Amino acid sequence: MKSNGILNADISRVLSYMGHTDTLAVADCGLPIPDETERIDLALKLGVPSFMEVLREVVKEMKIEKIVLAEEIREQNPDILEEVLALVNEMGRECKISYIPHAKLKEETKTCKAVIRTGETTPYANIILQSACLF
Repeated sequence: MKSNGILNADISRVLSYMGHTDTLAVADCGLPIPDETERIDLALKLGVPSFMEVLREVVKEMKIEKIVLAEEIREQNPDILEEVLALVNEMGRECKISYIPHAKLKEETKTCKAVIRTGETTPYANIILQSACLF
């Protein structure tokens, strides 16, 4: 049994088999998840767990070279955007940030290894994380 880090078996499994440029999404509870993409559903009730709570734990265990956010987050959810950008700065490594229309972000989840569904209820609290090379 793991004694620290992410204890969720599905998240640990997905992170361990990801390679360079593979993607993983962390999403609010309203994001539609394509049938062909693995759903890791952590939503317990509205707001629990939060998007940022889950994202903070995932980035501790994943080397990330790029993040993708919906353009709409800039106006519709500036508080979450501010927290995401602060987290990227805390990571202390080069990480490209890309903004695309929300409709395109939903399409991009089709190629993600998995989507982690949180209980988040604020708008556009969704992110795609692209894995970096470990060496």
